[in-house]
Amino acid sequence: MYTINIIPRVLHFKQPAGTSRGSYTTRNVWYIHLSSIECPGRVGVGECAPLPKLSCDDLPDYEQVLRSACQRLEQTGELDIESLRGYPSILFGLETALRHYETQSWALWDTPFSRGEVGIPINGLIWMGSFDRMLQQIEVKMQAGYRCIKLKIGAINFEEELALLRHIRAHYSAREIELRVDANGAFSPADAMDKLNRLAELDLHSIEQPIRAGQWEEMARLAAESPLPIALDEELIGCNALERKRELLAAIHPRYIILKPSLHGGISGGNEWIAEAEKQHIGWWITSALESNIGLNAIAQWCATFRNPLPQGLGTGLLFTDNVEMPLEIRKDCLWFCK
Repeated sequence: MYTINIIPRVLHFKQPAGTSRGSYTTRNVWYIHLSSIECPGRVGVGECAPLPKLSCDDLPDYEQVLRSACQRLEQTGELDIESLRGYPSILFGLETALRHYETQSWALWDTPFSRGEVGIPINGLIWMGSFDRMLQQIEVKMQAGYRCIKLKIGAINFEEELALLRHIRAHYSAREIELRVDANGAFSPADAMDKLNRLAELDLHSIEQPIRAGQWEEMARLAAESPLPIALDEELIGCNALERKRELLAAIHPRYIILKPSLHGGISGGNEWIAEAEKQHIGWWITSALESNIGLNAIAQWCATFRNPLPQGLGTGLLFTDNVEMPLEIRKDCLWFCK
């Protein structure tokens, strides 16, 4: 049987992380330390980190649910995945703690990435802010050698956001720099198509979540008619049952889905999303959701088990002043695991 300690932490951002839901300056996480008297000295570590106002398990009694889940695992020695489908960040933390316990290594799966042989291509993330602040971030990312840049849009004037994108295209073609944008649901169904048409003129790769989640009919219309490929992100949150996942993908049929294990069902739920997306010929990539390096490493290790050539969203490891040390390193536009 296992013994589990829950260690709450508050992490501090180096600078405010701006999203359409406001800016984050701190981040609450709960670390899971799993051990067993049968194997003294053996430990498994995982991270549970719901996002405020976004995660389906961002609930007032979160810590109580987490403790109950840990107690069940202690008593039974088995992880009850079905009972935790509605709590993806808890499921993710416990899944990865068990994986770490089993492998006794931060290299959670045996892959070329975990052996330090290859890096994972990642996008450079541009946070929401003023025009000048976003332009400064863009220039830093381009100078660092990123070949894929993702901009969060919807916080400033749309014309200014178009100007930022035009600035990049004036210096780099679509062959040189792949551009993705994330609206976080900021467009209305009434004006979305006009904005999508204007964005498409700039040779963008895709747009994430142009309108608010939960509007399947409107999103399906946009996915069918938009000249710019649509990727779903927030739309997947709370869609935890396998049959519901099938229904959502079939109803909207986006070009891509974006998977965050702590939001979209943990490792097991993410595997379900990928299997269903591939059955329906829908592309996908994986991204982190402002986890510390504990969670980021687990996501990257899982990501590396797939053969997906698209740049992944795994560049958030340098966000915190008080992060956890981990053998991860960004070289140009790739994340590397340094053995």
